[in-house]
Amino acid sequence: MTPPRVSVIIVSRHRPEALHLCLTGLSQQLGPEFEIVVVADPGAVAGLGSWAERVKSVVFDQANIAGARNAGIAVAAGDIIAFIDDDAVPEPTWITRLTAPIAAGDADAAGGYVIGRNGISLQWAARRVRPDGQSTPIDPRPADTVILPGTPTGGVKTEGTNMAFRATVLRQMGGFDIAFRYYLDETDLNMRLARAGHRVAVVPGALVHHGFAASFWRRPDRVPRTLFDIGASLAVYLRKHTGAADAGTGQAERAAQHRRLVGHMVDGRLEPRDIARLLATFDAGWQDGLGRGFGQGQDFASPPDWHGYTPMPAGPVRVFTGRRSARNRLMQQAHAALASGSRAIVYVMSTTALYHRREFTAGGIWVQQGGVFGRSLRTDPVFRFWRLSDRSAREAALVADQLGGTVVKSAT
Repeated sequence: MTPPRVSVIIVSRHRPEALHLCLTGLSQQLGPEFEIVVVADPGAVAGLGSWAERVKSVVFDQANIAGARNAGIAVAAGDIIAFIDDDAVPEPTWITRLTAPIAAGDADAAGGYVIGRNGISLQWAARRVRPDGQSTPIDPRPADTVILPGTPTGGVKTEGTNMAFRATVLRQMGGFDIAFRYYLDETDLNMRLARAGHRVAVVPGALVHHGFAASFWRRPDRVPRTLFDIGASLAVYLRKHTGAADAGTGQAERAAQHRRLVGHMVDGRLEPRDIARLLATFDAGWQDGLGRGFGQGQDFASPPDWHGYTPMPAGPVRVFTGRRSARNRLMQQAHAALASGSRAIVYVMSTTALYHRREFTAGGIWVQQGGVFGRSLRTDPVFRFWRLSDRSAREAALVADQLGGTVVKSAT
């Protein structure tokens, strides 16, 4: 039986460096050929460089993520359509694991877990969503893939940066509602899937790293530039899924946003006068959302021809370890290994108890830094004595399953 084909859609707007990092991560996926669809502003499309011939590209330069995703769906030829944000990087096993429950016929949608900015801790795990737009963790949190049904009173939350859908179902649902220019766009789809009786797979092993890059809506330090579309989208969502935009729910969200802004002010990222200004944008958005029409129901034509991309072949994962003084040499060795067809991870450790961070570099190397005695998993002891070689082996064992392939310690 021929396995289903997968299209991966990346939406990007004025973030070319983030887009290229995401594409580099996709180039290291394990598994068969897949298709990449880039929906981006004209500058990013023009700047794709060597990627231009390897992806399908769609020019889209509106601040409307739902509309951009629909533009990607319109040209995607895969039987399964996956989504990842441009400021995210997938683990090498991401596509295969995320789409497996859909390929097996067990579910019509799937969502993976999202790792936060330190590259180790989870940002989002399994959640359910309600008609009032609130989401709650699934307890107990599944450790393995689980298939969950939706109900009229709640659906399974898929994060926009790590989700996949059966293409026929996604098109039948009309794609994403363009009334949700930002915020709650995928949540709206989750509720519609639940009410239609579709099953969703929660896939803990399908991991992406999410960076929260600057955008139209937020600054590089994650401070919001505007809350207009949060207020508008909430009003639209409540009208659509509860029949009315409850003012109490709107005020509760406004209060939550106020607390978030105060936190930024306490940390020195906002001035007191900024809080009132930003809350005024929430209020304006709420009023706009009260009268905004719903926009789902797009009629997608038959998908065009397949434009497959073949990632690098599976090979060993080479591990390079050393002190901070050896970082440049370790990176050179890692790049040489990558050029020879191996994935590579570099451990740079100081003789301290500093917490660890993990990142994916523009050159395609995974790098983890921290103290040899410090925490990587945030459940680790604050201090634990290790030999450098033992610590490296332990850290490599933690990520070997996500990186795929045989982990090989290289001489350093």
